[in-house]
Amino acid sequence: MKKLIIVSLFFAIFFVTKIESSELEPGKWNFIVNDDYCYIGSTPTKTEIEEGKKRDITYILVYRINKNPDAIIQIEAGYPYDQNKTIEVSIDKTLYEFFSEEATPETAWTNKDKEVIYAMKKGIVLTVKGYSSRGTLIIDTYTLNGFTAAYNKLAKDC
Repeated sequence: MKKLIIVSLFFAIFFVTKIESSELEPGKWNFIVNDDYCYIGSTPTKTEIEEGKKRDITYILVYRINKNPDAIIQIEAGYPYDQNKTIEVSIDKTLYEFFSEEATPETAWTNKDKEVIYAMKKGIVLTVKGYSSRGTLIIDTYTLNGFTAAYNKLAKDC
């Protein structure tokens, strides 16, 4: 768990600055490679948020660090999550619980990366349901069309 916290803190800070200038698009899974890491990512195709509420950039990533075969899922909400509530990620009809930590309150993680990635490869739609620290419910919907091809490229070329 300590390792996850350190890695999550590093990548939350690192990716927040890098993702803004990258080319993540709604409905597409883009592959990005660097010397130390590779990732695939997308932005939501649909967002349900209370009228008048705003937030920063939001996306989902699956990444590998330094050619480590284990991929990690990171969801960036664009707002601080309510630390007392679970973040619900649905892939088609299967529900997974993600969590956020005080060190990275805008980021959601899972301890079941392999299981969730497998479901993403088989799935069609991924939905993230989370509450902000101010109590606002936000629901983001991502397409999983193209995820398997992008993930295979990540596994092969990273």
